[in-house]
Amino acid sequence: MSRKLPLAGGETARTACAHGLLRTGVEEKTGEVLSAAALAGRVGWAADLVSGMVAALLAGHWNATDVDVLAAGEDAGGRPLPSNAWMALRRLGWTVGPAEGIRVNDRIVRIAQEAAGRTLRAAKWRADLTAGVLATWPADPARRTPKEWDQVREAVPGGEYLPSSVIRGRTRQITAFVARYGRMPVNVFELEAAPRIARMLLLSACDGQQAILERADDAGRALLRLQLPTRPDPRSYKDWTWISCPISLPPTVPAGAVLHLPTLRLHQGAVRADLAYTHAAPKTRRSGHTVALGVDWGLNTLLSAGAARLHADGTIAALGVGGMFRAAGVLAKQHRLRRLSEHLHAKADHYQRLIGEDEQHALTARHQVLAEEIRHVSGRRSNLNDALARAAARWAVDQALAAGATVIYVEDLRSMEARGMGRTMNTRLSQAVRGQIADRMRHLAAEVGIAVVTVPARNTSKHCPQCLVPLRHRKAPDRPTVAGWKWALCGSCGWQGDRDQGAWRRIAARGLTHQTKTVTDRTSGAMVIRTVIDKLEAGAVITPEPKTSRTDRSKTGPTRQQTARPAPRRRRAPSPVRPSGPAGQRPEGHAHTDRTRLPRAADRNQSVTTISTPHRPRWATLGAGFHLHAHATPPRWADPIPDTTSDMGSLS
Repeated sequence: MSRKLPLAGGETARTACAHGLLRTGVEEKTGEVLSAAALAGRVGWAADLVSGMVAALLAGHWNATDVDVLAAGEDAGGRPLPSNAWMALRRLGWTVGPAEGIRVNDRIVRIAQEAAGRTLRAAKWRADLTAGVLATWPADPARRTPKEWDQVREAVPGGEYLPSSVIRGRTRQITAFVARYGRMPVNVFELEAAPRIARMLLLSACDGQQAILERADDAGRALLRLQLPTRPDPRSYKDWTWISCPISLPPTVPAGAVLHLPTLRLHQGAVRADLAYTHAAPKTRRSGHTVALGVDWGLNTLLSAGAARLHADGTIAALGVGGMFRAAGVLAKQHRLRRLSEHLHAKADHYQRLIGEDEQHALTARHQVLAEEIRHVSGRRSNLNDALARAAARWAVDQALAAGATVIYVEDLRSMEARGMGRTMNTRLSQAVRGQIADRMRHLAAEVGIAVVTVPARNTSKHCPQCLVPLRHRKAPDRPTVAGWKWALCGSCGWQGDRDQGAWRRIAARGLTHQTKTVTDRTSGAMVIRTVIDKLEAGAVITPEPKTSRTDRSKTGPTRQQTARPAPRRRRAPSPVRPSGPAGQRPEGHAHTDRTRLPRAADRNQSVTTISTPHRPRWATLGAGFHLHAHATPPRWADPIPDTTSDMGSLS
């Protein structure tokens, strides 16, 4: 679909992606209904044809010369190359075709050229990074001097703002190559082999002669029509037929959105569709904000956030005490899965050493079972990280909406490395999903017109949010003489509080004072504040609220009499009879009447202030929520959601 999206004032076109599933298909010529397995087989045959041509293109052009030519953006005649990868490859004369005797149409060749062109274009950045590291190779690869750091950042494109962890990772990769071959690699193409080819169909490179996407009569459904082979080795165009596949659109796709041709990929025997769509969304601003949400990263308390307001006189005040998103239990589960994965990898490597090159070894079958188990555990870890990132990002955006904020300031911790804190703490820090949470936060915030800006993380937890004096960190508020890291005390203005609560105040104040220095990164499109300016930082302080308690506590009237036992609210419906099981009598509107036993989660301490509840996964109960140990402060909406259970007479 290519119709133009109508936009109103203050709106912009935004492209997002939704995931769908092709469950069935109908062959238009014969009317035969294809099952999910048959449809996956047909798509798999087409994907195999495309993968073979992509592999041939990468094998012929995976070198520094061809990648530089493609990245230069000009052909031999000096004309600019098209933005579409398949058109650029054809302009350069990089053609490809199927195996001898196989007949495919030109649109299938386009798909292969598009996939290969994108891979070759993406290799340019890695090639420049590797070349910069090789050109400024340090005397000691394990520890660069400040001068050597400046040299490597000057040699790498965009190295001034590149996280140091990226340079260290590339250095370790080169060091491993030297240890194996005894020499330095020439470039990244000697350091890395050509990437693996994914079995997928980029239908965006096609036109109506290969694939068509139409909206159905129902706003929540669409119809995908595409040509697929009837055999794995089509010999003529008669072996390609049109297939109609209905797609159920998720509710996140607006009714007026423009749909684009999806990317089809095979996953566990099913055909999944990554459907891109364009819709109207409010524009985000880089500056001009008065209410901002500051977000601080933590370990046990994954996110701490709160809102601050910039007044006309330049003062900044905190709006409330903030909230937190705690995920200690989820991270503990992630840690257990990581240890299990390491154990399985070690066992599989041991089996591989014993097997060697003997394919008939008795341990071959066990090695295959371990490989499948490793893939299963890796999938569980990925799903857990995705769920945690979605939940944390949704919580942060809800907090911004409830506070009326137009921007979310997040500290930039891309260059933070877990070192010198012990093996357990280093591992937990390195396993954090900060990048995924930030990406999901940008996506959700852009849907409602809220900007997400990263700010430098320097001294956000070290200095006082009210006077910028270095804080003293103690173990707990009731242990002011025991050194620690959780509780912060200011010896100048007297402020004290959780260090994460002070950090989000510093982040919000820094963002509001530096908002005129916000820029958009050209590579990622994310809004960032690069540096901290001392003159602006001097005004990034939170003005404390004046005390409103009256000093005169003398009586102004008679003491109000209180009953010894207040009467309960009137019950409008009688309680049910006592069940036969061990559960007690149910208050109305609190639990199901058909249950003979209350769920265990109903008896657990789920308060947001709970910090020492032991993690016992065996207590998990179906329907208890995302995770029993993921506690989040609910957003304080300006217009509270109406309480529909207040008249049910529950005493709980």
